[in-house]
Amino acid sequence: MSDFRLLGTHRTWEDWCGMLLGVLIILSPWFPAQTGYDAVDSDRSIMILNTFTVGIIVLGLAQLEYVALQRWEEVAEIILGLWLIASPAIFGYANDGLMLLWHSVLGVLVVLLGALQLWQDWNLSEEDLLKHGH
Repeated sequence: MSDFRLLGTHRTWEDWCGMLLGVLIILSPWFPAQTGYDAVDSDRSIMILNTFTVGIIVLGLAQLEYVALQRWEEVAEIILGLWLIASPAIFGYANDGLMLLWHSVLGVLVVLLGALQLWQDWNLSEEDLLKHGH
């Protein structure tokens, strides 16, 4: 039962995990064992821009949650995670198995973290949300 209570309250370490996920998303195009791309490939540039944008927004939302918790931030994280999962198909790099794997795993982690936090905060009042992190 104590394990349930541990996950039943939004903790600041979850926000730090969200920040770490944002950084990992930003760095994911340069993870080891990426092959088959030229530095100036326009398709790769679009993928990098998308990945950088998603990562920066995830990082920023996690920082916002740490400072001023709101439910919309968690919903936005879930949407961004789903976008990251769909990005390989949308931008045409789904045939790159490693990037597909990285973006799928990181996207799923963002979705799960956002869903957990939303579940934890669903019944909190505005006053309780403001107390987060204090």
